[in-house]
Amino acid sequence: QVQLVESGGGLVQAGGSLRLSCAASRSIFSIPFMGWYRQAPGKQRELVAHITSAGTTTYADSVKGRFTISRDNAKNTVYLQMNSLKPEDTAVYYCNAYPPFVNNWGQGTQVTVSS
Repeated sequence: QVQLVESGGGLVQAGGSLRLSCAASRSIFSIPFMGWYRQAPGKQRELVAHITSAGTTTYADSVKGRFTISRDNAKNTVYLQMNSLKPEDTAVYYCNAYPPFVNNWGQGTQVTVSS
């Protein structure tokens, strides 16, 4: 397992940007896929994007073209750059492996987009 600490969330107006960070307690180089997930109130947690150790990325249709996932294996950190934010992006954002390690969710970081 690995401890993951998300940060960078906040309140932003629609159209704004945020950059989320996910710091891992150990090397993530050996984790083939790292992902960002989100959970809005009353909804199930969903996968937003994932990235391989080589840098290949995949995005949910709802964020494609607006979000960019990246990873820095040397810093054991995964990032999510979010541009052109919409109110429907409001959620708690989490990082984890993909598929996720069971019982390995951090506290997440709240993103709130106002209209």
